[in-house]
Amino acid sequence: MSQRERSEYLRKIPKVDELLAAEEVQRLLRSHPKEVVLEGIRRGLEILRQDILGAERTEDLREEVFSLNHLLPLFEREIASQVSPHLRRAINATGVVIHTNLGRSPLGERALRRLVEVSRGYSNLEYDLSKGVRGSRYGHVEEILLRLSGAEAGMVVNNNAGAVLLALNTVAAGKEVVVSRGELVEIGGAFRIPDVMARSGAILKEVGTTNRTHLRDYEEATGEDTALLLKVHTSNYRVVGFTSEVTLEELVQLGERHGLPVMNDLGSGCFIDLSSYGLEKEPTVQEAIKAGADVVTFSGDKLLGGPQAGIILGKKELIDTIKVNPLNRALRIDKLTLAALETTLVSYLSEGEAIKEIPTLHMLTASLEHLRKKARHLKRLLKRETEGAQINMIQENSQVGGGALPLQDLPTWALSIKPSKAPVGALEAELRNLDPPIIARIANDQLILDLRTIQDDELKVVAQGVAQALRKIND
Repeated sequence: MSQRERSEYLRKIPKVDELLAAEEVQRLLRSHPKEVVLEGIRRGLEILRQDILGAERTEDLREEVFSLNHLLPLFEREIASQVSPHLRRAINATGVVIHTNLGRSPLGERALRRLVEVSRGYSNLEYDLSKGVRGSRYGHVEEILLRLSGAEAGMVVNNNAGAVLLALNTVAAGKEVVVSRGELVEIGGAFRIPDVMARSGAILKEVGTTNRTHLRDYEEATGEDTALLLKVHTSNYRVVGFTSEVTLEELVQLGERHGLPVMNDLGSGCFIDLSSYGLEKEPTVQEAIKAGADVVTFSGDKLLGGPQAGIILGKKELIDTIKVNPLNRALRIDKLTLAALETTLVSYLSEGEAIKEIPTLHMLTASLEHLRKKARHLKRLLKRETEGAQINMIQENSQVGGGALPLQDLPTWALSIKPSKAPVGALEAELRNLDPPIIARIANDQLILDLRTIQDDELKVVAQGVAQALRKIND
């Protein structure tokens, strides 16, 4: 296309003022703020302008691209992109239960209702109703945390990285913290123990080797500059084979002999022994407290199944000191997190209620027979809704996710879908474009829908979404 032809096409682009006078655009102005409509029109016209500049031949540009009938859907799409929420509900069909990219643990129904109730108006966030004076936001969850864990004191910050940072800064700024080389973990999002320790002002003192650390290694590293002994649970990986590690109980005894506090970063953290449900053994919060750890830190939105939070429990003297650290204000949690966390923790007063009401625990402990029934039901729904695809029930393995139980395979039932007229990647992409988006995975050139992470009330939505996506890619 010559430059003269390109210029002629550019001159055909409608003017914004002319478009605003059209009845179809006036309808948009009645539904949306004028600033949003104007921006949508400008964005739509810019897309048309770029199409003209990128066209190689005049045949690539049809005359109707300049018509309002062609441009209106473009404007509507650009308007919607401005006012539609970017953070949206998604359906997790991947089989990864604690999926970090999809928001980790979903909240239970009671926690959701509490969020609405507390956020609808004012609350007693920092107000003592019994005394009529200012209170502490930690009081809303501290009592139940102590009841569940057996700790002397507790507090909550915005995430576990913040909990570790705050505890180290309070207890060991300018002093040495002794930790095994085999426990210098890194998790997703570039959280690395050495980096967090450096930011806290504490000085890292590594002992032992990657695969073997002995009590004498800690003993020999302890000196006048030592402020803390740190044990980090390697929740997202395992070192196997010729290995040796010091138990928390042994570290506590060493700390008592030298007058040093011991901190245990559990990472995921859980209040229920999951081994009784057929999963691998994961250290519980209660076990860490019983072993004598002075400070225990863990996440609220992993195995606990609550909102994002960093929980700090331990001996009252140390926790009280951590609470008054000025850094704590930058890490404190808001009323919505407290409301969701408190409601989640209340469920743990009964283990059976926790398994039933907390979605993460419910999914992790779901029986294979229950998942098979769900898969069979979804297959029937899909058979009624869809054509142009081969659909089969298959046995697969789910994952715990969230950096927890890395060696744990969870047997599951899934559906495999093989489109007949389009590549499977096109189906996967189309599912992501739905509302709500359905996030699945591809294996062996088939789309896999894992029933472990698809909620019961999402089955019809998934069936309708898959049908819609197949129709689009097969047309």
